[in-house]
Amino acid sequence: MSLKSAVLVTALLGWSAPAFAEIRIAHIYDRTGALEAYAAQSQVGLMMGLEYATGGTMEIDGQPLVVIEKDSQLRPDLGRALLAEAFGDDDAHIAVGPTSSGVALAMLPVAEEFERVLIVEPAVADSITGSDWNRYIFRTGRNSSQDAISNAVALGRENVMIATLAQDYAFGRDGVAAFREALADTPAQLVHEEYVPTDTTDFTAAAERIFNALAQHDGEKRLFVIWAGGNNPIGRIQAMDPSRHGIEIATGGNILPAMGAYRDLPGMEGATYYYYEIPQNPVNDWLVEQHFERYGTPPDFFTAGGMTAGLAVVEAIRNAGGADDSEALIEAMAGMEWETPKGTMQFRAQDHQAMQEMYHFRIRVEDDVAWGIPELVRVLGIDDMDIPVRNQR
Repeated sequence: MSLKSAVLVTALLGWSAPAFAEIRIAHIYDRTGALEAYAAQSQVGLMMGLEYATGGTMEIDGQPLVVIEKDSQLRPDLGRALLAEAFGDDDAHIAVGPTSSGVALAMLPVAEEFERVLIVEPAVADSITGSDWNRYIFRTGRNSSQDAISNAVALGRENVMIATLAQDYAFGRDGVAAFREALADTPAQLVHEEYVPTDTTDFTAAAERIFNALAQHDGEKRLFVIWAGGNNPIGRIQAMDPSRHGIEIATGGNILPAMGAYRDLPGMEGATYYYYEIPQNPVNDWLVEQHFERYGTPPDFFTAGGMTAGLAVVEAIRNAGGADDSEALIEAMAGMEWETPKGTMQFRAQDHQAMQEMYHFRIRVEDDVAWGIPELVRVLGIDDMDIPVRNQR
């Protein structure tokens, strides 16, 4: 057949070769709303991950990667609809996102309905790879148990009394539940839990209830804060001088702007998912160097997460021999190991949760750094944390 005839047949059949050659990746994330800073980092990281994994070509075996972006706006109903649109109308082969745990939980059944893979990044709630999980769900981000267990290791000492403050939605509730369970294996005691709406700006009443509850106990007193997005209460509560009640604030890692409040908490201990100076490996070296060169700032918490998702996408498609067959992708990804800014990660076969190291830190303050620096105390490796399998399937 001549080239002219081949082009004519292609046109008559109503398709073109380039359309079949594309690998379409839907990125659904909360680009507007309280988590927009997290979302922006995740998007930058995803694109840098795809770039790194493909050597800058943005192709896999000659097939160009096409990223379709959609803004779920922190609305579970919209996230669900956008994922259905991505799989149904856009014919995306694989999806990544979202930022919010509430939005993620609404999206999970859509992946199962369309029988397409959704890589959850960076939503944290345990139930995503727990009670609400299905076999099309993989998560590159850490879950609430990984946050909780690593922080329990950091805080769970003899004679320590702990109260928690968290947002009253899936992220906060799951986080405290996992922290409570993890802390039970330590000598420390959890004596009070406080939940407030996500849009709370006045923490006076909640703080007073926490102070009163801790006052009933002897020992070292810690207020452990689990918070995502704006209105972070740490600075406001620190301004109430909890030290007059013998109380110190504790929390996990966060994005760099939020860690500005940590400057008032030198010596505070906790555990974090990522800080750009901690991991020592070639992937993180490239990420740090390129991010400084392109943006003039270090990569942040969710930049590393987004990059991890991009790296997983490329590794999975290569291992599966393409993006068209979801069953082949699932087979390739269950148990898959790949290199990330945090070193080697592995998707656990039972629930597709990424097993990964965490970092026990102590805050150090330097005059020329705008945030409290999480100085490494110890690396908590995969084998140091017994992360429960919580799915029911």
